[in-house]
This record gives sequence, structure tokens and C-alpha cells, in this order.
Amino acid sequence: MTAHGTAAAGGDGTARSSPPETPRPPEGPPSRDGHLSPDGLLSLDDLMPWSVRPLRTGRAWVSGPDPVALRARWERLAAAEPADQERLFAPSRSRTPHTSVAALPGRSAGTGRFARTPGPCPDPVRILHGPYDEQWLLPDHRLIDAARPELWRVADGRQLFAVEHSSAPEDSGPALSVTALLPDGHSPAGRPGRIRPLYRRPGGSEPNLAPGLTDLLRERLGGAAEPDAFTPEAVLAWVLAAARPSATGPRVPLPADAEVWSSGVALGRELMRLQLRGARGGERPRLPGGRRPYVRAALPARPTELVHEAGDEALVVGDGRISPVPAAAWEFTVGGVRVLELWFGRRAAATGRGPDGVAPDGLDAVGARGWPREWTSELLELITVLALLDGTAGPRTELRAALEAGELIGPAELRAAGVLPAPSSARRPASVLGHQEEGPEGQFALL
Repeated sequence: MTAHGTAAAGGDGTARSSPPETPRPPEGPPSRDGHLSPDGLLSLDDLMPWSVRPLRTGRAWVSGPDPVALRARWERLAAAEPADQERLFAPSRSRTPHTSVAALPGRSAGTGRFARTPGPCPDPVRILHGPYDEQWLLPDHRLIDAARPELWRVADGRQLFAVEHSSAPEDSGPALSVTALLPDGHSPAGRPGRIRPLYRRPGGSEPNLAPGLTDLLRERLGGAAEPDAFTPEAVLAWVLAAARPSATGPRVPLPADAEVWSSGVALGRELMRLQLRGARGGERPRLPGGRRPYVRAALPARPTELVHEAGDEALVVGDGRISPVPAAAWEFTVGGVRVLELWFGRRAAATGRGPDGVAPDGLDAVGARGWPREWTSELLELITVLALLDGTAGPRTELRAALEAGELIGPAELRAAGVLPAPSSARRPASVLGHQEEGPEGQFALL
């Protein structure tokens, strides 16, 4: 039996300045033999030129796994006396209770100073907090140091976001993930990765791809490929399946073989289906009947320990018990951190236990009143997703072997076709304003 105690996550969204951005590495010469090599890989920054830095909340209490607790925090802050409100707010250089800012695009929260007119609590919105952890956020620009309004402007029912994972080349974890939720870009370990929307405008308009890329791929590979093998989502699926992690961001090989491309796109679509968890009308991930995890003993109201019993394939959550939980789901890591441990640690903290068993302070102390049933359902689904993702290891290994044995479409060919370098305009947000946005103190923003 193997047993591992949880390490509750702490410090998410705290008021730290963002680390300096790592400059994009210079593009190396194409591989002499056209086979897979560091020089034959393309930077994701070249293929999907527009990227946005992660959100920086500045204060942990504006997000969390329980929307009821977020509303309670808002009410406590809004009702507090001025001196107490200042302390509870956790001011930073960017935000204090006296800061007036523009509204978040598509949101109706106040734009006046919070200390003067808090207004009603905005409905918490679902976000992706780091890889595979769906949480909630109070969508009020007055509370968030860097909310990245450009992301909110293009977030709709057609949008997909690719989120880079900070990891070393030897890390076996994924280089990036895909979500239909607004991601905050948080990284469980290391430097946060960048966020790359698939579309630059709402409604699935203007793909965030290097101009001419899909035309070149269709010309080179279209003979034996399916008609929909070169849509923007197909390119994103390929990136999801084939990208390699690196210290400077994901690197992507492009095959010169149509069959390899088609198999990689099919694999990427399956990875995408699992990670979207039924969003946009898709099927929710499910394991075969005999392998589906079930609650064998009810989870307690405030569990403090998470243990995996490998022999019984059981996940022990305090006095509760879930099985079967395959070892592959338990061992699934991103950036060297176990996803299940991190997920549980955040919820243990939300029920009143900090990273070191110390009770949180301020508004962070306003947590969940217990372990809600929704968390158990989310845990069962997360176990399912991780187990199914691990099940794609074989096809991913086969894809890598095919890439190493075949020729690549290298940087030199993309430069000759005019695909690279991408124009500077492709690296900036598109102008997407279809209506006026409310600016600070109720004025209209001039954008």
C-alpha cells in the first residue's frame, strides 16, 4: 500500500508582482534531415501569435471552490466599517476600496469606488483555476488587480482557450490544456504559462493562427485528410496532441505526412473532449461500467487528509472512501505536482484548514460550511478525466514515434511560404467593441 498525505495549496492569487516575461527564443535553422529535432520544432508563439498573460487577482478571497462562500465574503466586506473594510479588502498598489475602474466586458458590476458604493454582489462565474480545477470568481474589476479584459471580450460559447503549462522538457506531463471556461492561467508549480484564445473575435471569428497556416497545411496535407482536418479547432487539436513542453513555452512539430496529421488531429480531439467535460454540447467523460469510481463511504464534512491505497485502488478522504481510483489517476501530475492532491488541498483549505493546519485570516476565513455534495461529484469526474487522459499515453507515444521517423514541415518552409514571421498585428488583440463599455465612475470608456 502506498499512502501520501495531502499538501494543501496556499497563496493562490496573492498580491505578488508578476514575474518578468521570458523573451521568445530565436528561431533556429531547420533540421538538415527533416527529422524531429529541437531545430525542427516550431514555437507555439509563432503558430498562435496572440497570447495573454495570466490573471492576477491580487487577493485570494475573490476566488475559490465555493460560490456561496464568495457571496458571504462580499456581504461581509460591503457591510464593514471603513477601517475594517480597508483591512479585509487586502489592498495592493493596483486596487484599494477607493479605486474606480472600468467594468469588466459583459459584466454589470459597479465602476464607482467600492468604499462608497459597493452595489449588489455579482454572480460568481465559473473559471479554470490552473489545470483541471474548475472554481469560481467574483467578476468585479474593482477587486482584481489584472483581470485581462481582452480575454473577457472574446469569451463566449464558441471560444476555446489553450493554457500553457510551465514544465521542463523531461516532465512527462502535458505541455498545455484546453478549456471552454475563462482560465486564470495559474500554475501549480513554476512560472505561470500564457493563455491563447483560439479566436480573436467573438462568435468564432478570426482564428488566432499565423496567417496562411491553414492554407499551407491544406495544400501540403489535404490529399488524404478529412475535409474538416484543417479547421481552427483541428489545428488546436493537433497542438494539444503533439506539443512538447520546454522552459520557454510549448514547441510543436508539424508533420509532412497527411496520415500522421490525421491521426494526431483525431487524438487531439479526444483529448479536447475529455478536458472540456461536456461543454458546448459534448459528452461528459465516463469510464467503462466496471471502472467507474463510486463513493463507498460518505465523505466527512471537513476532511483533512487524502490517501491513496494502491492495492485496493481506493481514495481515502478522511473517513470517506472512493473506489476504484486507478494509480494512474492518483499519479497524474502537471509541473511535478499531483493534480488530485492539489485539488483536494484547496478544498480542505476552503473548509477552514490552511496549508499548515493554521486557520486562515480575514475574508479567507469565510469558507465553505462543510464539504458540499457538488465537490464529491466534481472529484468523481476529475478522477475519471485523469484516468482517461492517462489512457491516451499509448496513442501519444505512437504519434511521437511517427513524428521522429518522418519528415517535418520546418521553419524554413513556413518562412518561404510567408507564414512566418507572423505580422505584429497578429500578436495584438483585435478591435472587438460592438458596444460601449462603462468606464470608471459610470463614464463610458473611450477605446
